Amino acid sequence: MTLRAIRILKEVALIACEDTRRTSRLLQAHGITTATTSYFEHNEKWKGERILELVRGGKSAALVSDAGTPGISDPGYRLVREARAEGLAVIPVPGPSAVVAALSVSGLPSDRFLFVGFLPSRPVARGKALAELAAARETLVFYESPLRVVATLTEMLSAFGDREIFLCREATKMHEEYVRGATSAVLASLAARSEVKGEIVLVVSGAGDAPPATAEDVATTYAALVSAGRTRREAVKETARRFSLPARDVYAQVLREQKGASTAEEVAITSGERRR
Repeated sequence: MTLRAIRILKEVALIACEDTRRTSRLLQAHGITTATTSYFEHNEKWKGERILELVRGGKSAALVSDAGTPGISDPGYRLVREARAEGLAVIPVPGPSAVVAALSVSGLPSDRFLFVGFLPSRPVARGKALAELAAARETLVFYESPLRVVATLTEMLSAFGDREIFLCREATKMHEEYVRGATSAVLASLAARSEVKGEIVLVVSGAGDAPPATAEDVATTYAALVSAGRTRREAVKETARRFSLPARDVYAQVLREQKGASTAEEVAITSGERRR
């Protein structure tokens, strides 16, 4: 909470909250007695009209969310859009932003990044969204639910390969946690827990500026790993990690290579039989 935010919340006629129960604790801590009303995803259409009616009458209202910045993957952008469409003033009161906070301490490139927000909750739609992002060179920033984070990291490992990622959980709160490592390592850490709690931001390294791996690069690396004693599964996963490729794509290429080799052998045997 900034001094400016405290002053404004005391001065406005109404505070629209994502959850009045959570916000009330914050207001009490700062001696703020302004009236509050709920404003969240399922009532924002009709409740937004009441808030705009108050502002049209010459009063001011403040919009707050449970965590982060209102309007950034939180209720609020529709209210802002409608207010601006009517020529009403909308002024930001900057405070903590989970996107910027996580990115700033991730150690990953921050000169260009793509904020994705929440991925679709359904597995098929989520997998499709990740596949579309696999070639993005920018650092990727996601919000994720603690209930879905293990599933999402599993799908990221398949779609992106074993990239470097940074997990930010419960930023600015009592149980805040920051973890950086390969996707597989962070996934293993979370999967081993009985429960994951709290707001989560995932910062994922982009596809990078290196030229894409050729089929020959993939085949050579896979063959070298198998020759070194890796199992086929291990060799596929490690090849995918090294080239930031989905493991399923590497596996498909390995199958094509093996099928091609088998076909060539059959042709050679047949030709030999004909010569004899």
